Amino acid sequence: MHTPQETGSSQRTLLLELMQRGLAAVNGRNRVHAALQTMRLPEKVYLVAIGKAADAMAAGAIDALGARLRAGLVITRYGYQDTPVYRDPRLLLLEAGHPVPDEQSLAAGRALCLFLEHVPADAHFVFLISGGTSSLVEALPDGMSLAQLQALNRWLLGSGLAIDAVNRVRCAVSRIKGGRLVTYLEGRHADVLLMTDVPSNEPSQVGSGLLIPPDRRPLPVLPEEFADLPLSEPVIAQAFTNVSVSVIASNAQMLEAVARAAKASVRHVQVNAGLPAPDAIECGEQLANTLVAAQPGIYIWGGETVVTLPAAPGRGGRNQALALSAARHLRGHGNCWLLAVGTDGSDGNTSDAGAVVDGETVQRGCDAGLNADDCLRRADSGTFLEASGDLVHTGPTGTNVMDLIIGYKQAD
Repeated sequence: MHTPQETGSSQRTLLLELMQRGLAAVNGRNRVHAALQTMRLPEKVYLVAIGKAADAMAAGAIDALGARLRAGLVITRYGYQDTPVYRDPRLLLLEAGHPVPDEQSLAAGRALCLFLEHVPADAHFVFLISGGTSSLVEALPDGMSLAQLQALNRWLLGSGLAIDAVNRVRCAVSRIKGGRLVTYLEGRHADVLLMTDVPSNEPSQVGSGLLIPPDRRPLPVLPEEFADLPLSEPVIAQAFTNVSVSVIASNAQMLEAVARAAKASVRHVQVNAGLPAPDAIECGEQLANTLVAAQPGIYIWGGETVVTLPAAPGRGGRNQALALSAARHLRGHGNCWLLAVGTDGSDGNTSDAGAVVDGETVQRGCDAGLNADDCLRRADSGTFLEASGDLVHTGPTGTNVMDLIIGYKQAD
């Protein structure tokens, strides 16, 4: 984990240390191990883990279940595999595309359905689901192509729609999402452990609810090019009686851990409920203004913003856009710092988690020949933040509980 500007900056080091404390509190391996230790499970357990934290969560299941784990399927993002999982011969590890599904996402969907169909009739399943599942595994309805799915997902990612609306669309064009995977259980029991990456913590929104009764609200209005996409039939509510669901890691748990750690270094620590605006750029502006006007201390937010992308977006994601927007309004304030990161270790189309910005970020980028306003308009905040030396790179974190924003104002 690194950010170029952290060297010699105790303030940046503090924010990065607080981030790590928060991530550790919701680590997938630890949270799954703790949860399974409290559950009464049979001697034969079959595992399915899907999402950007799937490998870490599966490692926790290996730790807790031991010989009771008979076989399993793990599906994660390219580059997110973990040693305890790919070295275990009982587990099949697959990687697929994110944030846009690819051919491997469809292969993963086929593998998932085949796995459920071919394990014993008395099998007991443990499902470990984290964010990213919607892209990583899919089974399409008849008449829909991968190219159509990819075009739809690209539009959804840049539409500015809230995640619940995005997931309603994803569920509508799937044979396994929106609870439809439950038919493959054929009455067998499944314990579903969720790591939530949605603001509401609503189980049906995590991974588009493979085994959860669906959100039945109407679909958002789609562009004309998607008007004739085939839609799947909904699942009847009675089909879910053999499924137990638990949330084992959330954004709120992480924020509490950050606050506890912060109190060891700073007198005033404040956890804020939600974010002040859904749009990343507007949110960054409001957070910066709040920090400038606040009393000295640590201020903590969690949640998820959205970005509306131009036709040819540059480099960056919602956290980098939020951070650069904040930096414009922190300019000249030498006693303020703000960190914004995706807890899974990635942000948008980059492998950077986000950024830590301060009152000199904009000047450093300008000195490199870049314009902050222009980069934000072109959704190219990552290019600016690389030039200013403010990007944060963590690599895969083993968790995925939305985003973390920490502001620090130091006394003059």
